Amino acid sequence: MLSHLQFWRERGWAPISAADYADAWARFGGSVATHPEVVARLAGLAGIAVRYLGWQVDGQLHAAIATWGRHLALSKDVLKQRGKRGLFDLGNAEIILPLAAGAQVALRHRARYLSELNAAGLLGVSEQPEGLALAREPEQYSKKFRYNQRREQRLLEEAGGVIRPMLELTAQEQARIYADLFQRRWGFEATGKDHLAEVFGLLREFMTGSLIYLNDEPVAIQVLYRVEAPRWVSLEYINGGVDPQQREFSPGSVLSFVNTQHEWEQARALGKPLRYSFGRADREYKDRWCNRVPVYQV
Repeated sequence: MLSHLQFWRERGWAPISAADYADAWARFGGSVATHPEVVARLAGLAGIAVRYLGWQVDGQLHAAIATWGRHLALSKDVLKQRGKRGLFDLGNAEIILPLAAGAQVALRHRARYLSELNAAGLLGVSEQPEGLALAREPEQYSKKFRYNQRREQRLLEEAGGVIRPMLELTAQEQARIYADLFQRRWGFEATGKDHLAEVFGLLREFMTGSLIYLNDEPVAIQVLYRVEAPRWVSLEYINGGVDPQQREFSPGSVLSFVNTQHEWEQARALGKPLRYSFGRADREYKDRWCNRVPVYQV
């Protein structure tokens, strides 16, 4: 039996299969946090069942959502309620729902960081006070900024710095290095530290980016997940770690430059725009790399 609140929340929506949801994502697009495999794998890790809902018009699916009760699936609030706070970290990921062009659907499930790409098609959303930080296109950085980044990279490499792809490492190695450098950089443990290797293993096919070594020791790392939708590429910069003792070589800044440049090249080779999210627009350093864009909530 549906409760009165659930009936109200799901009015206009109907249960669909996981396969139907995956088909909607493949047709309409989405983001890292709504990708069918990301949802299924992380929900499986959490042991929380996903309820998939579709919005149909004349028998045609126009939108799809993956839900945990009154929230969208993978919600931090639900993890907290279930005693699984910090089980995994997706940061403040941009939420792009699989939504057909021109669709008008009522969203009553709780959600934050809903993308501007969905805003015109979702009824019941309001703009959040804080925005999202999306990486600028390479040409939007000043010539001086780009010169300085290339110079920092050259100096780092001349001092013995080596840039290596993240996927050269096993999930266990990634987890160990990330946990160590995060602790050094921030002074507290990374979210989900005890499950990092498992999460990195589950999401390995979506992981991208590089890390930096100096004198054979890792000094900078960033956790990036990337998915390709039909009309764009969605990438989430979850978090990073850096050895503060190597600050003179700016390895964190060099890594941001290397990773953003590479991902723009990859997206442009596909002929698709890149939505490279640094999460909530809440830190000064993000303004150096990003444009602030509006996001929405229910």
